[in-house]
Amino acid sequence: MAETDIVITPEAEPTASLSLLGSEGTREFIRYTVASAIALSADFAALAMLTNVFDVSYLFSGAIAFILGLCIIYLLSVRWVFAHRHLRNATLEFAIFAGIGLIGLGLNELILWLLTGFFGVYVLISKITSVIFVFSWNFAARKFSLFA
Repeated sequence: MAETDIVITPEAEPTASLSLLGSEGTREFIRYTVASAIALSADFAALAMLTNVFDVSYLFSGAIAFILGLCIIYLLSVRWVFAHRHLRNATLEFAIFAGIGLIGLGLNELILWLLTGFFGVYVLISKITSVIFVFSWNFAARKFSLFA
């Protein structure tokens, strides 16, 4: 990685209302939670619509919905959530961000398959369970690899 790929100045300033909530890490976690809720809403709606309205397989629907959520959370992460960015190269940054998301997608698909395909749990209930695991993985991996 070239030295010009490293960002040395913060991209986002804390808002006054979030400044009262503690450390920068706490504020980023809160922002990431809000941003994730937005991305999850789109993900969940797409999954429900593709599966229930268009009768697309739940695994294929899950992948499409997850990718939609990935794009939304990336845009919110770089524009609002994280105060510091390590990389200037947006293509490289997105590739790493997406790679982390692909691992999350694998976790998502595994959890959907285990709960719905193996145990017969309704797909949207399986998705809620998946969200807990995938959210934790995504935040930690992205925070410490791209935005610390």
